[in-house]
Amino acid sequence: MPEVSLSHITMRFGKVVAVDEVDLTIADGEYVTILGPSGCGKTTLIRVVAGILEPTQGEVRINGKSMRGVPIEERDLGYVFQNIALFPHMTVKANAAYGPTVKDLPMEEREQVAKKYLEMVKLLDKMSMFPSELCGGEQQKASLARALATGAKLLLLDEPLSALDARVRVDLRYELRRIAKSLGLTVVHVTHDQEEAMSVSDRIVVMRAGGIVESGTPEQLYTRPRDVFTANFIGETNLLEGWVKQRLPGKSTIELRDNSLIEVENCDPQVGEAVVVSVRPEFVFPFTDGLLSRIEYLTYMGTYWRVSSRSQSNDMVEFDVPSIEGKLYHPGQEVYLMFNRNAAVVYPRPKEGVTEAVKLE
Repeated sequence: MPEVSLSHITMRFGKVVAVDEVDLTIADGEYVTILGPSGCGKTTLIRVVAGILEPTQGEVRINGKSMRGVPIEERDLGYVFQNIALFPHMTVKANAAYGPTVKDLPMEEREQVAKKYLEMVKLLDKMSMFPSELCGGEQQKASLARALATGAKLLLLDEPLSALDARVRVDLRYELRRIAKSLGLTVVHVTHDQEEAMSVSDRIVVMRAGGIVESGTPEQLYTRPRDVFTANFIGETNLLEGWVKQRLPGKSTIELRDNSLIEVENCDPQVGEAVVVSVRPEFVFPFTDGLLSRIEYLTYMGTYWRVSSRSQSNDMVEFDVPSIEGKLYHPGQEVYLMFNRNAAVVYPRPKEGVTEAVKLE
C-alpha cells in the first residue's frame, strides 16, 4: 500500500496562488479527505498528486519515490472525477476492463478483473448496459469499478458524489469506504461536503485559501477543533464574543458582550483577554436563568426543531429541542439559555475579527 508525501507544494497560475506551501503525509491504507470551501485549492492539490498538474514548487513522493516529471499513467493510481467520465460507446463491462486492457492482460483475465470489481460495486447485473442506460449513482459506481480494475492501491476521488442526488450520495459514500477498507487502499478524497467527509474519513484535512488550516479525525474536528474557522465550517456552531472574567481550577468564566456570564472548561486565554466561545446548538438548552435571548424563528428538522434566537448583544444563538416540544416555543418569546460547559471551545479572538476569520473565501 502506498504512502503519499507532499512537501512544500505550491501551485501558481500567474499571480494567483492556488496552493501555498502545503505539507501533508498520508499513511498506507489511510482514508484522508481534503475538505474546504469552493476555491480553497483542494482540487488543484489532488491534481498535483495525480500528475495532471506539475507543481510550481515542492515535491510529491509516492512510496518514497519522487513524482517529479512522472506522468499520471505511470503513477499507479486510480482517479474518479467529479464529472462522470465513462466511455459512452463501451458497455459497463468494457469500461471496467479498460485498465486491464491497457496493461495488455489476457482476454480471460480482463473479464475476470472487470467482473470482480463490478460485483464489488454491485453492478454485475448491468454489465451489458451502456452508460446512458444507467442512473447517475450507477454511472459513478461504474467509474469507481474502472478505477479499481487498474489494480492501483492509491485511489484519488475528486468530488465523486457532488453531481448525485442527496439519497444516492448517502448510499454511495458508505460504499466508497467499505470498498476502500476491504481492498486496503490508500484514499485521497476531495469534497466541500462536511457530512460526506465526516462519514467516510479516517482523517480530515481542512483547507482554506490555498493552505491547510488543521487536520484530525472527524470526532476531533467536530468536538475540539483547534481553529475557529474549522469550528464554524464543520457542522454548525454558535460563536459568542467576550472576555475571560475569571479562571478557577477546572473552569473559567467568560463575560459576554451583554455582560452575562457563562462557565466553560478551563481555557488557555488569561483573565482580561478577548475570546470567542464556540458551542454547538445541541449543547445549548433553555433554563430558568442564563443568557437572555429572544426567539426569532423556528425551523422544523424532522426529529427536532432548530430554534434561532438573538441575545441582548445581538448574537444569534441557536439551540435544538425535540419535535414534541416545538409547540412550547414561538417567535418573540424570551428564553434563558445555558451551555454545556464541557462542550464549549474557547479561542483567542482573531485579530482580523470573527467575521473575517470564518469567512469561506
